[in-house]
Amino acid sequence: MKRAVWLIVALVVGLVVGGVLHEWRLAPPEWLPSLVRKWLGSEWLPALILNWLNIVGQVFLNLIFMIVIPLIASALILGVYELGSARGFGRALGRTLLFTVITSTASVLIGVAIVNLVKPGVGVVEASAVAADVERIRSQASAAKPAHQAIIDLVPRNPVKAAANAFDGEFISFVVFCLLAGIALSVSTARDDAKRVLVPFLEQVMSISLKIVGFAMAFAPLAVFTLVLHSAFKNGFGIFLSLAWYAGCVVAGLLLQHVVVYSILLRTIGGRSPMKFYRDCREVYIYAFSTSSSNATLPKALETAETRLGIPPRIARFVLTVGATANQNGTALFEGITVLFLAQVYHVDLSIQQQLFVIVMSIIAGIGTAGVPGGSLPLIMILLLQVGVPPEGIGLILGVDRFLDMCRTVTNVAGDLVIAALVGRGEPDNAEVAGRNP
Repeated sequence: MKRAVWLIVALVVGLVVGGVLHEWRLAPPEWLPSLVRKWLGSEWLPALILNWLNIVGQVFLNLIFMIVIPLIASALILGVYELGSARGFGRALGRTLLFTVITSTASVLIGVAIVNLVKPGVGVVEASAVAADVERIRSQASAAKPAHQAIIDLVPRNPVKAAANAFDGEFISFVVFCLLAGIALSVSTARDDAKRVLVPFLEQVMSISLKIVGFAMAFAPLAVFTLVLHSAFKNGFGIFLSLAWYAGCVVAGLLLQHVVVYSILLRTIGGRSPMKFYRDCREVYIYAFSTSSSNATLPKALETAETRLGIPPRIARFVLTVGATANQNGTALFEGITVLFLAQVYHVDLSIQQQLFVIVMSIIAGIGTAGVPGGSLPLIMILLLQVGVPPEGIGLILGVDRFLDMCRTVTNVAGDLVIAALVGRGEPDNAEVAGRNP
């Protein structure tokens, strides 16, 4: 079986087994043998699933996260260097920013339209918040930097520290350092020395990083099974009933963004068949859904962009590495829907001006969200505070957030690949660039 098929099987089996065990543990069916009912009620079952089996999934994620920083550094510096060599950096950057704003704006508008039409928060009975999780997210939100300090910190004082804290809020500053390093390398007067020493070194770093990803992929289906099993066993199917309308609005918005917005852009601007594009990207989508992380999916996205989609490597490296943080269409849509949903739950009537504020802030927050599981929750709490919605309301969505995180990560990664295809259209491949710049 192809790897993609194995991954789908692992995902479905993990979801079904975890959900069924969760429900049976709460209320064991009478037709089950007494020995099985006793086993379901034992304390070692959650320990087995939530702790021991989860080791496989967490080791898989750690292997991926372990090489994200060296991979991003090498891929982004090389991509900017090659774009600078071809005199195409300014054009690629401008087009990337343009398409990012277009897709992010479309996603938030879709989300706001759906939540105003369906009104999923009206009549929802307030559930008890998960105190520990809410307090953790509240502390992250209160520690957020003011706008002027965030702009200053875009340029890191210590790039090594920025790399070390990349998953704790300094990811963008590390990306800025890599961008500046790539620009400096492309305009350096010692270009021959750079080609002879630094560029081959960075290419080897990228090659080694991808090889480590290959090691992780060897047990990816098992890892996906344990990750999904963990989430399904912990939350079960029941949580989706009370929040079905809310979750349905998010999923519907993500599908519209994916099927309508991305397809139109691919067909009209990219000159590609959307169905073929999605088919070529199916493995990436499965990894994105399973890991809930744009950063963890980046290695597979880079490989797919270059080998299956035929995007010039320098374009793919630049757009995808920047997009892993700066192009979070699905997250922007999710944030807009969630803020308006919780406003409806708490009977906070947001004016048109306040909804426009939510739209703008969701677009901006989508650009600054860390590409890791749950990275958008602190930003949502900040938005809730700014529009007068009780921030503890975020506890209502925590039960379904993992599932929705998986869904929106697919849209985030798909958006990166779509923009890479749009920016890469008409760009010469590396062989042509080398011929122009001997």
